[in-house]
Amino acid sequence: MDKNLLEQLDLWHEEDEFEQIIARILEIPEQDRDYDVISHLARAMNNLERYEEALQQLLTIEKQGGNDPLWHFRAGYAYYYLEQYEDAVREFEIADQLAPKDRATLSFLVESRHGLAVMNRKRKQSLALQARNEQRRKRGEGKIPFEGFDLTSFWNDSDYALKHYVSEPPTDELIASIEQELGYTLPASYIAMMKLHNGGEPVNTCFPSEEATSWAEDHIAIMGIMGIGREKPYSLCAEFGSQFIIEEWGYPDIGVVICDCPSAGHDVVMLDYRKCGRHGEPEVVHVDQSCDYAITFLAENFEVFVRSLVHRDVYDTSEEGKYEALRKVAHEEFSPLLSELCARVTEVDNMEEIIRAICTRIVEEKGYFAFHTDELSTLMYDLQFWLYTKSYPDTSREQYLKDYSKMIAFSGSFSTGGYAPGFLADWLDDRIRQSMIIGTSDALTFTDTATKQLLEKLNVFASAT
Repeated sequence: MDKNLLEQLDLWHEEDEFEQIIARILEIPEQDRDYDVISHLARAMNNLERYEEALQQLLTIEKQGGNDPLWHFRAGYAYYYLEQYEDAVREFEIADQLAPKDRATLSFLVESRHGLAVMNRKRKQSLALQARNEQRRKRGEGKIPFEGFDLTSFWNDSDYALKHYVSEPPTDELIASIEQELGYTLPASYIAMMKLHNGGEPVNTCFPSEEATSWAEDHIAIMGIMGIGREKPYSLCAEFGSQFIIEEWGYPDIGVVICDCPSAGHDVVMLDYRKCGRHGEPEVVHVDQSCDYAITFLAENFEVFVRSLVHRDVYDTSEEGKYEALRKVAHEEFSPLLSELCARVTEVDNMEEIIRAICTRIVEEKGYFAFHTDELSTLMYDLQFWLYTKSYPDTSREQYLKDYSKMIAFSGSFSTGGYAPGFLADWLDDRIRQSMIIGTSDALTFTDTATKQLLEKLNVFASAT
């Protein structure tokens, strides 16, 4: 390409004069347009959203562009906006191989994988909905709650569920007491289910939604169904029950919180009594704190909600989510508090890289970025406590639980996006019972032995960074 022409085309590109670029290049006889000229033409067409034309131009120089990351990026760009996500993923992956770690390429690769995953999920969802509707048609409507529904295989009785959700079947006296405290009559189908299995984690944890939420474009997910009682933390009138969530998290007072969600408080499922009154048959809705408490209708009653739950495999986003989580823990910026705490560490080198290494291992094992009760999560709980109390030695239990979310849970781009207060409180209580954390209620600290054990674990990760 003529040097003066190249400089002019680049100048027009910087000035967003894409029509002029196209007009000037089209003046050149087609047989005289070389690789660089056609590349500029395709780029300008992409920028004017003429993606099919851009792709046609790029395909005329496909052989020459085989080892050019820009050719593959521009082809992927066109495929992406044409919603041909499988082709877009292929081209962006090649571009990344040829020019690794380019931010624009990685960003479009993530978005293309997301688009492909959404398309695949919608296909699976459509098939699942068809199958479920056919089952309903054959089953018919029964007057007995959950007639013909297999409740024996409904629950996932994990150790966590048994500890935090599942209570003994409620007595009629307890049910009446809970209803009086809540101020609502609980649905007959819910009571019937709780008399067989009082709260817990279901095997099927996803519910199809026609409206997008902060969780996903086409479904919501739940952690567990709250039981009738006050003893287990996630029971209706317990520590993290319905009233706590409404009062502490600011949810609308429209009924009863019946399910918590994986976002650790940022969305819930509720029994909605607005239409039926406090003693009628409530609808089931999703309430999204992250979207200004948006309310999304899910089901006409609790039984329909339960019958319509589907397995998370229907919406399998594991590969897409894992890729994004790995990118986050490797590159995103720490919160101001976490950065401050890391800067004060002298006992080990490269504290930031150690944290990223541990969190990368967590994502590799789980497929997503979150802390629960597993060994690596416990290590991160230990590490955050040590970092915080090292810099702020006069830390009370109340102060630590309050400031915990400012390190990783909510603050900064390097974030889990939420946390379960029950996990954190259980970890702290366990460490105190084990005499690893000592002190008074006004000043907690690790013992020297606990600190030494923690540093030994951190050095293992330090050697791998």
